[in-house]
Amino acid sequence: MSDLIWLSEAQMRRIEPYFPLSHGVPRVDDRRIISGIIFVIRNGLRWRDAPAEYGPPKTIYNRFIRWSRMGVFNKIFAGLAAKAGKPDQLMIDATHLKAHRTAASLLKKGAVPRRIGRTRGGLNSKLHAVCDGLGRPLILLLSEGQMSDYKGAALMLHAFPKANVLLGDRGYDADWFRHALIERGITTCIPSKSNRKVPIPHDRTLYRQRHKVENMFGRIKDWRRIHTRYDRCAQTFTSAICIAATVIFWINQ
Repeated sequence: MSDLIWLSEAQMRRIEPYFPLSHGVPRVDDRRIISGIIFVIRNGLRWRDAPAEYGPPKTIYNRFIRWSRMGVFNKIFAGLAAKAGKPDQLMIDATHLKAHRTAASLLKKGAVPRRIGRTRGGLNSKLHAVCDGLGRPLILLLSEGQMSDYKGAALMLHAFPKANVLLGDRGYDADWFRHALIERGITTCIPSKSNRKVPIPHDRTLYRQRHKVENMFGRIKDWRRIHTRYDRCAQTFTSAICIAATVIFWINQ
């Protein structure tokens, strides 16, 4: 197939430090397997439909599941994003990801919740993200679809890097959130809600740059296994999101 994805040697060198050590029998070629995982997630394929050039589909699937449970793909994303340095701006937003019927059962099995909730749009998950001034994701959080934006922000607040200003929409207009950011030395650029008695002014010119975080969500949703959630397990779905964010925004830096 002419549209196969193959990571370059330079790209592999950037992510190899985060791979777990191989014990006993050497692992199957990392470059071939990781490239196969990326191809399946980007194109929304079933694992058994992975092209033969990547090797046995069972091997690709097993590697993805095993490393997802170990948090390897999350570490790769977090490690590369942390190397970007101190951002001048932060942008925060959230988007819904529809859950396919294969993953939409709300019956909880196991200790880890599935992060699938019910909203007016049906069963879905919600992806919360914090980006830098270039629209590159720094923090990603998966929650149930009905979780409000500011509650998601509260869960990510401890991980916010130092920055001068944060841009957010009206969903983040909460006094406690503004005060928490001020304590961290971050100026807020958040429009006031319509029910606020005394509106808080914001820089309208600066606020126009918030489209970059929307563009980031659009690029991640171009990957078909993310735009529609097929994975029941929240760990594997989060790993797929981290893989997409890493390939799109960080692996070529």
